[in-house]
Amino acid sequence: MEIPRRLYMLPFDHRESFEHRLFGFTDPLNAQDVSRVADAKSLIYEGFLLALETDVPRDAAAILVDEQFGREILRDANARGLMTACPVERSGEKEFTFEYGADFAAHVEDVDATFCKALVRYNPEGDRELNRRQTERLHHLSDYLSRRGRGFMVELLVPPEPHQLAQAGGQDEYDSTMRPGLMVRAIEDFQRQGIEPTIWKIEGLDSTTDCHIVADAALGQGRSHVRCIVLGRNAPEDRIERWLRAAAPVPAFIGFAVGRSTFAGPLREWRQGTATREQAVHQIASWYGLWTRTFIEAQSFGSPRSHPPDVTA
Repeated sequence: MEIPRRLYMLPFDHRESFEHRLFGFTDPLNAQDVSRVADAKSLIYEGFLLALETDVPRDAAAILVDEQFGREILRDANARGLMTACPVERSGEKEFTFEYGADFAAHVEDVDATFCKALVRYNPEGDRELNRRQTERLHHLSDYLSRRGRGFMVELLVPPEPHQLAQAGGQDEYDSTMRPGLMVRAIEDFQRQGIEPTIWKIEGLDSTTDCHIVADAALGQGRSHVRCIVLGRNAPEDRIERWLRAAAPVPAFIGFAVGRSTFAGPLREWRQGTATREQAVHQIASWYGLWTRTFIEAQSFGSPRSHPPDVTA
């Protein structure tokens, strides 16, 4: 597939958090429950489309939404020629497991998104058996997508082990001092296991130096077609801006995927009746536009940046 030069993604593929935390539903969901969640996601999509009229370049814009509640959204975005991504993992699970089990391939083909996204929590110093099971499944997925010529996006989360958290002295210290190195080890582990994503969706890093180090690992051993984007992790505005500004000068980082920090507040106000649907849509468009402007400005005013060449994988 052709690799985008820039990728500004609005992810709203969250399922478990929408069902249980936002709406307070209990399993199993009925048709009305499903419709209400789908409508909330349609509101987010409306904000995304509005931002394309002002701040976000159309050729860089992308959505990440699930098949369960966002099938019609994916179809509409595909029809508009926009970049799309759809998750393949079961939501709310600590271990990467296919949402549709052995039938995952049929769903990938039916959705026909630009990228198939797999979220995985992987710490190189974590449970070896857990890591083995996850990498086996991811290798199976990677191999399938490669044979089909489909884009593969890996959302890599590296949660701390208890001893690492204690050694670092807290989550913030772990994120700044230990996580970058562990991310490199995780990426290299995946590559040795034959897991070859097109896009690495990376937890934010505080320094451009660390972004370079992680990007070098992602592009290691001739993987010139691979790119990275920054995920938001539901962080506050100042932290997301710091992560975007750190990553933007690095050629391999071509954008971001910031979801809950974009839509959670507006969606909550709409649900509570303190904002109209139109107001929530405009707020989402505004946040998405802010991340886009921040990244573009950081590319222009940050360290010298040479864009990677256009490549086909």
